[in-house]
Amino acid sequence: MSLYGDYDAQNVFAQIIRGEAPCFKLYEDDDVLAFLDLFPQSYGHTLVIPKRAAARNLLEIDADNLGRLMRVVQRLTQVLVDELQPDGVQVAQFNGAPAGQTVFHIHVHIVPRFAGQGLGMHASSKADPAELERLQARLLQRIRA
Repeated sequence: MSLYGDYDAQNVFAQIIRGEAPCFKLYEDDDVLAFLDLFPQSYGHTLVIPKRAAARNLLEIDADNLGRLMRVVQRLTQVLVDELQPDGVQVAQFNGAPAGQTVFHIHVHIVPRFAGQGLGMHASSKADPAELERLQARLLQRIRA
């Protein structure tokens, strides 16, 4: 898939926004949705997506939606750092297949990084749903505090 193209309203993130596909939701407002990655590269790997912007990548999203998206990214990064105490945190956003983008709805990855632990290959193994549910409950408690 190239950097440019038409937005596919059937992509998995659009399905999640519409409630047609499940997710382990951490945050939602009128404009932004955040959830745990089903194929995490690290414990706590979170995805943050705009709900109202039918944008494939950074080049297609308007500044207002991008600002709202990044405010949530910053807030959830702090939540993940406070709760999981990683040694670092990687915030990443990919544009186009050659850059590593696999779902063509703009999204930001928040990936806690722990010393001595390598970064897993994205989409190489699916997380245990029970583990994601436990982590979701833990993070939601922190978010509500």
